[in-house]
Amino acid sequence: MWNKPHLLSAIADLLILVAAAALLAAGAVWLVRVPSLPVKQVVFAEELPHTRRLEIEQILPSALKGNFFSLNLEMVRGSLEKLPWVRKVEVRRVWPARLEVKVEEHRPAARWGEGRGELVNSYGEVFVAALNEEESLALPLLFGPAGTAPEVLKRYSELVGTFKTVGEKPVQVTLSPRLAWQLKLERGMLVDLGREQPKAPLGVADLVVRPAPLTLEGLEPQDSVS
Repeated sequence: MWNKPHLLSAIADLLILVAAAALLAAGAVWLVRVPSLPVKQVVFAEELPHTRRLEIEQILPSALKGNFFSLNLEMVRGSLEKLPWVRKVEVRRVWPARLEVKVEEHRPAARWGEGRGELVNSYGEVFVAALNEEESLALPLLFGPAGTAPEVLKRYSELVGTFKTVGEKPVQVTLSPRLAWQLKLERGMLVDLGREQPKAPLGVADLVVRPAPLTLEGLEPQDSVS
């Protein structure tokens, strides 16, 4: 073997590579374990209209375990996505000691059912979050069987365009368990659409309209209605 310089050279090169790999591995272990590289700052890319700072401060510290290199970004993302108004989170490291967080909040498009605090976002996804009364009443109210929120939201959007031509606006759309459609207009009128609609665009003349139940208020005992 000693008389074969090419073989000796190859063995030397291999030993150098092994040593270099061992050095890199040791360096990687040191970087992961060294306590002197903590994450000192978490920066949110955009202002969050609905998610409160207190909510983030309560949930985030438990996910910030490790240093800049060993920190589990998926754990950070997962913890933030548990917050009611958070739909999607992206997290990335920024050298030397910062995390940059991009949060997509739910954009409420409608209320879903009554009494459960459920909302429908712009993607047709149902989520549960608190909304103040003014914002809540400004949203349409949608009903439907479980899993039909995207379909009901899409039909609501179509009906808004249909009734805009006659100066009306749907405020409630219901899909029954038998898949029959009904809507309520802003002025209180109820419209029955039935189970099926033609493929052609729906026209106002195609609708079956009936007035909402009459409510009488402020009548004195001697007043009467004939």
